[in-house]
Amino acid sequence: MEAELKSIRREGLTRQQLRSARRLAQNHMLTTRSDFDAVRQLRGLGIDPFETGRMLEVIRAEDSNALVRRTQDDALPDRVPNQHPASRESTLSRRHHDIFTIQRDIAHRRRRKLLQLLTRLSFFVFLPTILAGYYYFRVATPMYSVKSEFLILQADATSGGGLGGLFSGTQFATNQDSIAVQSYLQSKDAMLRLNDDVGFNDHFSDPAIDPIQRMPPNASNEVAYRTYKKYVKIGYDPTEGVIKMEAQAADPNLATEFSTHLIAYAEERVDDLSRRKREDAVRSAREGLEKAKSDRREAQETLVRLQEGTIVDPEAVIATLRSQIAGYEVQLQEKQLQLSALRDNNRPNLARVNGAEADIDRLQALLADLNDKMTQTQADDSSLAAKTAQVQLAQADLSTADMFLQSALQNEKQTELEANRQVRYLTTSVRPIAPQDPSHPHSFENTILVFLVLSGIYLMISLTGAILREQVAN
Repeated sequence: MEAELKSIRREGLTRQQLRSARRLAQNHMLTTRSDFDAVRQLRGLGIDPFETGRMLEVIRAEDSNALVRRTQDDALPDRVPNQHPASRESTLSRRHHDIFTIQRDIAHRRRRKLLQLLTRLSFFVFLPTILAGYYYFRVATPMYSVKSEFLILQADATSGGGLGGLFSGTQFATNQDSIAVQSYLQSKDAMLRLNDDVGFNDHFSDPAIDPIQRMPPNASNEVAYRTYKKYVKIGYDPTEGVIKMEAQAADPNLATEFSTHLIAYAEERVDDLSRRKREDAVRSAREGLEKAKSDRREAQETLVRLQEGTIVDPEAVIATLRSQIAGYEVQLQEKQLQLSALRDNNRPNLARVNGAEADIDRLQALLADLNDKMTQTQADDSSLAAKTAQVQLAQADLSTADMFLQSALQNEKQTELEANRQVRYLTTSVRPIAPQDPSHPHSFENTILVFLVLSGIYLMISLTGAILREQVAN
């Protein structure tokens, strides 16, 4: 018995179920120690205390007991041990009459609750659904949808390496540009341009459009922008790199015109995204080239000016003077040896000795003159060696300017190539075409959707109210 009671406790019976089981056990004259024991004894007798019909039996038994007690109170003080059969039949008929009254009240309450339920459903679900269906089928202005697709491509790169060459030609190379174009087409700027060019606000303010979809006349930019986002939908697929656009309007030709203008705006935006960067790079390269040309021209003018103010080739002149000095020194040594040989004779020839001495004097004078030329200074107190150094520096500057000029030319060509590779192109893969049949509204689908949404809301509110009533009752 304890095991059965533990099993019944684990079933999680409510208080109302336990009270019903206790009353049913009392009707069957069972002695119970607890509500769980009443359930156990009833199940032992083969009676399910939680059947729907058992509640009616409990109510009938309680009403019968109350009727008997009322009859006993109205009877005489002395109980008649053997009641007359006619009186017993009267009591039974009265009992059946009371049971029928209770059943009729229960049926009446059920019909009333069902009528209340139908009234609430009609007011909160059926009537709004009928109004929504009437709007979608009869009142709503048909809208024509024009779909188009376009993508942004990068110019083919002739060379490149690393990650730039790896992602070149794929959607990853133009991912940021596509996102920027999508954001621009969904912005208020694009809406204002479309309104100025095509008359977006005038179209959706037309009285021919139904009042729910129509914009008020002289609407603000914020109201027009909300309408723009509702009827112009733009999405970007990062896996394929395609921008998808859908434009709606009450006129199919006007919807096509909306799409065409928006694609033109997107193409202009794509050109503007990389134009400034390309122009800045090319302008910087050209400025560097012009500066290199100017520096080379200045270095060349400096070298020419130095060469005009002095000898054309100072190094050649110095080399010539050095070779002359070396030759004259050799001749001087020979004359000195010849003079020494003449003086070694016991009776030297005076004419030859005097001639040798004169030659030596002339050679010495010539060498002195050449040495003076080597060290001679100009009017500006700069020596020939200093002039030579200045010319050499000017030549080095000219060579450096030539290298800079060559590097600037190469940089300009490379910059132009890079600028050409940075060019973006907008390609329309699906062109906008005017439709023949309207695509919105979806009358049947929208009506069913309204019905389901209202039914869900009503069911949620009803369950919440029932739970709250149960909690308050307990």
